Amino acid sequence: MTTAHNTTPQYPFTAVVGMDDLRLALLLNAVSPAVGGVLVRGEKGTAKSTAVRALSALMPHVDVVGGCRFACAPDAPDPGCPDGPHETGAVEDRPTRMVELPVGASEDRLVGALDIERALSEGVKAFEPGLLADAHRGILYVDEVNLLHDHLVDLLLDAAAMGASYVEREGVSVRHAARFLLVGTMNPEEGELRPQLLDRFGLTVEVAASREPDQRVSVVRRRLAYDADPAGFAARWAAEEDELRHRIAAARELLPEVTLGDAALRQIAATCAAFEVDGMRADIVMARTATALAAWAGRTDVLEEDVRQAALLALPHRRRRNPFDAPGLDEDKLDRTLEEFGGADEGTDGDDDPDPDGPDGGPDGGGPDGGGQPPQDGGPEGAPRTESPELPHQQEREAPQAPEGPEAPEAPERQEQPAAPEQSQGGAPGAGGQKAAVGATEPFRTRRLDVPGLGEGADGRRSRARTAHGRTTGARRPHGALGKLHLAATVQAAAPHQRARGRSGRGLVVRRDDLREAVREGREGNLVLFVVDASGSMAARKRMSAVKGAVLSLLLDAYQRRDKIGMITFRGTGAELALPPTSSVEAGAARLEQLPTGGRTPLSEGLLRAHEVLRVERMRDASRRPLLVVVTDGRATGGPEPVGRAARAARLLAGEGTASVVVDCEAGPVRLGLAGELARELQGTAITLDELRADSVSALVRTVQGNRKAA
Repeated sequence: MTTAHNTTPQYPFTAVVGMDDLRLALLLNAVSPAVGGVLVRGEKGTAKSTAVRALSALMPHVDVVGGCRFACAPDAPDPGCPDGPHETGAVEDRPTRMVELPVGASEDRLVGALDIERALSEGVKAFEPGLLADAHRGILYVDEVNLLHDHLVDLLLDAAAMGASYVEREGVSVRHAARFLLVGTMNPEEGELRPQLLDRFGLTVEVAASREPDQRVSVVRRRLAYDADPAGFAARWAAEEDELRHRIAAARELLPEVTLGDAALRQIAATCAAFEVDGMRADIVMARTATALAAWAGRTDVLEEDVRQAALLALPHRRRRNPFDAPGLDEDKLDRTLEEFGGADEGTDGDDDPDPDGPDGGPDGGGPDGGGQPPQDGGPEGAPRTESPELPHQQEREAPQAPEGPEAPEAPERQEQPAAPEQSQGGAPGAGGQKAAVGATEPFRTRRLDVPGLGEGADGRRSRARTAHGRTTGARRPHGALGKLHLAATVQAAAPHQRARGRSGRGLVVRRDDLREAVREGREGNLVLFVVDASGSMAARKRMSAVKGAVLSLLLDAYQRRDKIGMITFRGTGAELALPPTSSVEAGAARLEQLPTGGRTPLSEGLLRAHEVLRVERMRDASRRPLLVVVTDGRATGGPEPVGRAARAARLLAGEGTASVVVDCEAGPVRLGLAGELARELQGTAITLDELRADSVSALVRTVQGNRKAA
């Protein structure tokens, strides 16, 4: 856990350069915590964490009951607080805590832990609070939230929904309040979030490093100044920090007086309906955000520009979309909807300036394309300034750089070359006869392809594994800290020794050696490595479109089952690692869409490249088991001895126990069955494109495990 108790001053919030939308979203949550938190998406090295950590210093102090480990409010203590009941006594005034949840945190560290020995022997609830208790009435910050384990995500969802944390351990229950501002950061290249957790974040913003040299110079200059003298740097920005802190307090006081008119509420409802968001949480978050924007601008009426800005912050991650589409909002459609249901500012006095500090009439002069920002009249260290009196570099918005981020992965260099649609599909050995990329057919639900055996990898939804969650299959002595207690096995281990231990009362005398933890079986996520044939034999437009649709469907399946994915393509004279193993299926879908075809079929090169990638990944994470998915018609025409070399490469993979599936793409009335021969060499299974569909009535239920048993 990390809280704001260290002696080194935080980097000042007002010293952060650029990132207007991020700062606005954080400030709106400071004004109205009911907005529901912020998810910050962006590439690495963009000061996401710096801005979030700086927010805690601006939050108002909170009063807590003296000595309460669960931060109960003196005027309304939690009646179920484990430290209660509270009597009238000392009141502590303390800064708002910011608690950091590490990606690798255990369940006990998050929700707290019980002293099992005392619970069994003395019958007392000896409870040690976790991070959720520390974050109550504060900020819970999760860096790289998309890498958080699924079981921790489930606990966060429960706490965020109920405002309380429940700890249930073998008949012993503890409950405490857990209401917090949830702030998360993530790099989309490393994978996406589950929709349920996405919806729990009130607002979302995209950040990217500025491409403007002057702004980058200012960032570096300020950071070097802070690193050289943190206290001195913070002191130079103290006046701006105090001014912003007072403005937040003023906006909080004004917030109850803000009126959300029927016209504005109608615009909110129409906007959410137009973008087909699920449920009603989006409408509620938009209403709270628009109200907070008005209070931040010093107004008591919600205007159309508030509704527009609220939509840009609250809807991108909630709109209905394909899992491979990047979050975003069609602003032209938004403007048309607001115009059609216009009138949100009716009843206001047109002569009144909504915000004397905002020259454009919007929140702090942000206008329709970006909202209010903290007042900054110039950096103490003399950094360059724009014409805006409130925000350094406010005119240099970073949104235009978004397409250069992870949502639009750069294609391999070979793909940027002009296509040659008139060249031969085959050509001479080494010829790069290339056809333009074709689009994929609509994705479909695929059959689950399992890795055989019992693994111990990261929690997921694909193959059987020993996990921290799932059905109990046995008991064992704990290795390290005790996990899930197996009560029956513990009692059975302790019972024979009660007389020797001098038991005289009702309690069971339990020693640490008696403790047994439950062995549970659940599902794990795997590394699904796709090896895709992009040669001339696959180049027929209708056929390649179907192949891409099948791979896209498998990518969607991998996304839903929390797998890592990688992609190798082979054509011409060699194979290319189009996508190194990652959790970002969006990147995989983008590379697949841009995949051209043509040339010979170097099947052996694709298999050998897969062997090398799996060897490296095995060293990085030995517990994550791989599943090799080869998408081909089985032909091998590239390089010397193409057929024999491909067979040897397949046997090399099979000898290392790599589970594999060959998706047979052969078409036409005459079929050679080469994909089936390849599957036998791999000791895997072969399925056709039709059999890959989960709803195919003619297909048998076939898995990797079943095929290997049959072999």
